[in-house]
Amino acid sequence: MGKTETGEPAAAPFAYDGLDRVIHEKARLGLLTSLIAHPKGLAFAALKQLCGLTDGNLSRHLQVLQEAGLVEIRKGYEGNRPQTTCGLTAAGRRRFLDYLAVLERVVRDAAEAARDADAAPEKPAARGGRPQPA
Repeated sequence: MGKTETGEPAAAPFAYDGLDRVIHEKARLGLLTSLIAHPKGLAFAALKQLCGLTDGNLSRHLQVLQEAGLVEIRKGYEGNRPQTTCGLTAAGRRRFLDYLAVLERVVRDAAEAARDADAAPEKPAARGGRPQPA
């Protein structure tokens, strides 16, 4: 069971308040994972390919992440060609790492709960029913 910072049992140990809805969306999770692996940033086309998104989807998800202060979008030129580069902000990196810590807790809690359920002896089945955990 989860505990508060004072060691008291947590009121809602499975609430996972740190699961940030902005980050938790599948495409944005992939974008942030791609960007954390590339600290210098990535070109729009590279992000599009890595995450399997269309131009429109990628633009929209980047806009949400930019509005939340997680990513910065830089427009410039490589040679004579315009290029958009995206990177994590310092605050975005911290927020994403905090999110990952909560996600690790979710996985750990779920695995522990599954082990506990698997280890619990089963009660005899009720008439016509399935065996019930003890």
